[in-house]
Amino acid sequence: MTLLLRWAAAAAGVGVAAWLLPGIRVTGGIATLFVVALIFGLVNALVRPLVKMLSCGLIVLTLGLFLLVINAAMLWLTSLLAHSLGFGFEVRDFGSAVLGAIIISLATWTSSLAVPERK
Repeated sequence: MTLLLRWAAAAAGVGVAAWLLPGIRVTGGIATLFVVALIFGLVNALVRPLVKMLSCGLIVLTLGLFLLVINAAMLWLTSLLAHSLGFGFEVRDFGSAVLGAIIISLATWTSSLAVPERK
């Protein structure tokens, strides 16, 4: 149940980001939002740790600000994967990717506060 709530929160975050930012566009219904949230979660689970490991020096050198670039790159990669799979999700520029990643992160973070963890 916790996983479904977090997935729904990520989908809502993608929807809010698309609604607030003109550089992020979602064509399709709620199903597209859930698929994009799933792709984004898989990209963050599989690709992001490798990218963070390879760019550890830059993360330390910029005092963690490079993590914003990594998050934006993961959202951009999600856009490319979703588009290649035939889903209507587009991130037009890097600035929109940065702001969109921040919005989605805030949405998933607030949902993690609302949903208790199992021990």
